[in-house]
Amino acid sequence: MAQNAQHNLTQSEDDLPQSAEITHVVVLVLDGTNTLSFAAAVDPLRAANRQAGRALYDWTFATPTEADVTLTSGLRLPGAPVARVADCDLLLVVAGFDLEAQATALLRASLRRLAKPEVTVAGIDGGPWIMAHAGILDEHEATTHWEDLERFASRFPEVKARNARYVISGQRMTSGGAVPGIDMMLHLIAQQHGSGLADRIAGSFIYDTPAVSERPQSRSALRLPHSPMTARAHRIMTARLEDPVPVADIAKTLGVSPRALQAQFRTALGRSPQAHYLGLRLDEALRLVTQTDNPLQEIALATGFASQSSFARAFSARFGISARQRRAQDQ
Repeated sequence: MAQNAQHNLTQSEDDLPQSAEITHVVVLVLDGTNTLSFAAAVDPLRAANRQAGRALYDWTFATPTEADVTLTSGLRLPGAPVARVADCDLLLVVAGFDLEAQATALLRASLRRLAKPEVTVAGIDGGPWIMAHAGILDEHEATTHWEDLERFASRFPEVKARNARYVISGQRMTSGGAVPGIDMMLHLIAQQHGSGLADRIAGSFIYDTPAVSERPQSRSALRLPHSPMTARAHRIMTARLEDPVPVADIAKTLGVSPRALQAQFRTALGRSPQAHYLGLRLDEALRLVTQTDNPLQEIALATGFASQSSFARAFSARFGISARQRRAQDQ
């Protein structure tokens, strides 16, 4: 399904040469893609055209097969097999769930064919998994959504996995979710057409200055009313869920006494640092119980519990149901 990228343009001053060539983009969308990730791939291109006052990008949507794909919101894209795409300047791969099953031999072959040396290939959310399955990330640095980063690194040892919002490695670009996908697209536009245009696009989205690519992904967006000290402690905790750090050691790292850290947590969050830490571990346990098939013993170890029995007691106390029963509800 072709998209006319020249509509909805506005006249605006910019420093782009009028001879700037159009970048031909293929947006490969897989079934179960997060709708926000899909928008993160496409809407910066539309905004670039609008802010530049002329078409800098045009794009075509592609799908793995002739079957329609359905996004997480229920939005459907008509089937447009990527195997029929001849070439492009930029290939965006956007994916979400059930990646192993969708990474068919035909899809992998199509990606390898399109990923010529001069072509930029970028993956958003689950997109890096599809790229890695195709072998086009071998020997490249790459990232993916933080929930799957450890599994990604284990599954693809030939890829140099990094915990970053997005990673640029030659002609390969990968990002860890929808908002980092916007960061990555703005970076790409800035590289091709200048930072002024990228800044105007960010402004049109009412989007604050994009984060640097090297900034690690976080399990939490820090929506709680943290103080500077509790925010730092929170980050230490989220980085060490599998092997919890004693609160006294966290206080030492922050250069304060355990009593002072306790007081900060009580004042800012109304609970002790120990309770906050346990809550983070159990929230991660709930995610693993409901979103993976990992054995419960493995989940217990991954969230810092010395035994499955201690994990079972803590889980039931927090959620009012056993981990096994909670998993059964989703089956």
